[in-house]
Amino acid sequence: MSQLRLLPSRLGVQAVRLLSARGIPGPGLRNWSSGPPATFPGGRGGGDSSYVEEMYFAWLENPRSVHQAWDSFFRQASKEASARPAHQQLLTVVPESRSAASSRTKTSKLVEDHLAVQSLIRAYQIRGHHVAQLDPLGILDADLDSFVPSDLITTIDKLAFYDLQEADLDKEFQLPTTTFIGGSENTLSLREIIRRLESTYCQHIGLEFMFINDVEQCQWIRQKFETPGVMQFSSEEKRTLLARLVRSMRFEDFLARKWSSEKRFGLEGCEVMIPALKTIIDKSSEMGIENVILGMPHRGRLNVLANVIRKDLEQIFCQFDPKLEAADEVMSILVHGDAAFAGQGVVYETFHLSDLPSYTTNGTVHVVVNNQIGFTTDPRMARSSPYPTDVARVVNAPIFHVNADDPEAVIYVCSVAAEWRNTFNKDVVVDLVCYRRRGHNEMDEPMFTQPLMYKQIHKQVPVLKKYADKLIAEGTVTLQEFEEEIAKYDRICEEAYGRSKDKKILHIKHWLDSPWPGFFNVDGEPKSMTCPATGIPEDMLTHIGNVASSVPLEDFKIHTGLSRILRGRADMTKKRTVDWALAEYMAFGSLLKEGIHVRLSGQDVERGTFSHRHHVLHDQEVDRRTCVPMNHLWPDQAPYTVCNSSLSEYGVLGFELGYAMASPNALVLWEAQFGDFHNTAQCIIDQFISTGQAKWVRHNGIVLLLPHGMEGMGPEHSSARPERFLQMSNDDSDAYPVFTKDFEVSQLYDCNWIVVNCSTPASYFHVLRRQILLPFRKPLIVFTPKSLLRHPEAKSSFDQMVSGTSFLRVIPEDGAAAQAPGQVRRLIFCTGKVYYDLVKERSSQGLEGQVAITRLEQISPFPFDLIKQEAERYPDAELVWCQEEHKNMGYYDYISPRFMTILGQARPIWYVGREPAAAPATGNKNTHLVSLRKFLDTAFNLHAFEGKTF
Repeated sequence: MSQLRLLPSRLGVQAVRLLSARGIPGPGLRNWSSGPPATFPGGRGGGDSSYVEEMYFAWLENPRSVHQAWDSFFRQASKEASARPAHQQLLTVVPESRSAASSRTKTSKLVEDHLAVQSLIRAYQIRGHHVAQLDPLGILDADLDSFVPSDLITTIDKLAFYDLQEADLDKEFQLPTTTFIGGSENTLSLREIIRRLESTYCQHIGLEFMFINDVEQCQWIRQKFETPGVMQFSSEEKRTLLARLVRSMRFEDFLARKWSSEKRFGLEGCEVMIPALKTIIDKSSEMGIENVILGMPHRGRLNVLANVIRKDLEQIFCQFDPKLEAADEVMSILVHGDAAFAGQGVVYETFHLSDLPSYTTNGTVHVVVNNQIGFTTDPRMARSSPYPTDVARVVNAPIFHVNADDPEAVIYVCSVAAEWRNTFNKDVVVDLVCYRRRGHNEMDEPMFTQPLMYKQIHKQVPVLKKYADKLIAEGTVTLQEFEEEIAKYDRICEEAYGRSKDKKILHIKHWLDSPWPGFFNVDGEPKSMTCPATGIPEDMLTHIGNVASSVPLEDFKIHTGLSRILRGRADMTKKRTVDWALAEYMAFGSLLKEGIHVRLSGQDVERGTFSHRHHVLHDQEVDRRTCVPMNHLWPDQAPYTVCNSSLSEYGVLGFELGYAMASPNALVLWEAQFGDFHNTAQCIIDQFISTGQAKWVRHNGIVLLLPHGMEGMGPEHSSARPERFLQMSNDDSDAYPVFTKDFEVSQLYDCNWIVVNCSTPASYFHVLRRQILLPFRKPLIVFTPKSLLRHPEAKSSFDQMVSGTSFLRVIPEDGAAAQAPGQVRRLIFCTGKVYYDLVKERSSQGLEGQVAITRLEQISPFPFDLIKQEAERYPDAELVWCQEEHKNMGYYDYISPRFMTILGQARPIWYVGREPAAAPATGNKNTHLVSLRKFLDTAFNLHAFEGKTF
């Protein structure tokens, strides 16, 4: 009571009177420095009188500190109190009477009812999608929890949840600013509020967006869907939609007639996807988008080619050869299956790339073709989440579920999705809830496993007929016009089918290689088959070395340990030598001068996993202040991008593959933290990199840097699995080649990728530059070293990198053995790091004149011509292949038959290395050294193979 007596001096007499007039007691004051919450509490607790007090006292001090609905409420109450006679106002200061208590009860009920309505609106916004009519089949909500939220007013008897009564349905309620259902009206009856909420959130569109933590974005979505009459289409728009549905459905019908026994993975049951994709593209085009890249799964790909990309029908019919494929993941519009969206980890991985520096695509529109089944697996057996799209919530991407049998709802949702992407540059998901009319493919029998679902599907009226009947009924089109539209498209298909029979040559280059101007002649072949020398002038090497050993920014404090590294670079530059890191610096820097953009990404590539690269310097005193000296080499150079990536090989490598595909004049490199980290990106390697040209008719110059080497550190992080890449190389081990003048370049053009294991920094320098100077693009796999990064012998002279020098596919022996080849008793072939172990052992045994060592820098395509020269150079020598990897791994299974071919089966190539094993390397350091010692002894035991046959 002592605090209550302070009210007149603090708030004024009128405030106290108003409190009493409204039946609100006046307890102690609160501290309002931060103001009350801006949003209403949910459920029934909103009517607590202490909460009303808090709202009221806050409003008295600052009307803007409370929600707009409270402000309106208290203003109205203030007017009512001021209008009363003075003697009634004075009654409020005496002890509470029965009438005052009654007034307080009414006021409390009024406030509770308003808060209940706020909670009800919010409940629809958050959970309305759970009761939306999304399933076109209407038999079950296979995607949803069986639980239906009890706080949604789907029947009048649930009003009691909010302490509301049927009598309240016709009462007017103030609408909060967090809804747009009122349009231009600020108040609506409860009955109308519920009707509009049901119409917005519980019909054929289900919205998930209230988890987004940005108020502006939530408001944007609410306005797009809640505003009355927002989903209106003109007659012309409806006719266009109908025409697109005709094309979508009749295309599938045509294929079914002509290729009834083929697996087509048709679109039947989700024909609306064609107008959906076209709407996204049209809307994006209106907003300034000039190029759209589309990623497709297997289902509906032919229809999309025909009716979205508009590839010539005769080309499609001529090439008809259905296959099931995965889909590349770096696109602007991505189409997914529901089972794949929930089950494939790369979806989650690429979502997490969506807003990372150097990876963002400024938003992707994800379209999920939700068949409500994956092959034969029910969703309840395939995922633990209610929806297949729940993974999108991790990046605050709105999710729009829509019944695919309501074309207008689909088109509106797709239009909003495109607008969202172009407004906020963020991902958005459109979940097309549909069905598969014919099962997983046209030869499949879905009744085996989903009998109830397919009984309903067999009775299902196609969406085209439903929509056509609707438009005919409302007078938008006539039956004759509809039938003419069908006949017109059927005629187009038949004429194209006829022309396809006359096709003698498949003309595919003209549209597949269009992003690569200047690379090919009219026949799709390279304009030349030569590669210029890859060396550069010495003054350029010196300049790059000097910048690489400096800090171009003023007042930039680097770590003392890094200072020693930079001094080491400067010292090497003065001595005209390079180590691995400096050779890479010079390769990149020289390309930047030539206008070639260089992009290097991967886990920890900025510093380098082995702390050797240091392409990004960090100020030791200013947080997040960095310097990239590579971007300070030349005044008008191309940009250099180096970026540490997400810990996702699958997603990141997929992104870089797409980047390289779209940028043929850029050097794009992905480095694995360790070589075997490519294991989790194997799908990208198998499906797209290895087979890119043969299967997808796409050139790609991506470079994979895979640290590799047996260092005694255990089975993990030792091997980059070279045997996998070599097994997928397409050069023929049994075909004796014809050695033409352009054999080296022709080999590179014919291969599916290039595999190298460089033993010198100069080789690495040249192979990177050759990658861009070639007149075509091939993926390049580089097994990079670990211990060689700092090996004192693994350095190169400027003389091996200056103008006129080139990449050496094979580095022959140049020591004592080469001076007297007739005296050589053994010729050892090897690749990579083991060369240095062999040279050291040869020296310790004094066998320099009797054992020659030749290095293969390029393993695939196999250098038949140079291997033949080396073997003929030492006619009396035993030929040995030595590797540090186990016999069933590494290179031996690849090189052995190719040696036999080039030697005409006349001389054996003996194996020296570790014995076959299950693991790539031992986990015991001593065992590692023992096995190393064993195979080195065998390599230089000149009697090891006496008496053996091959």
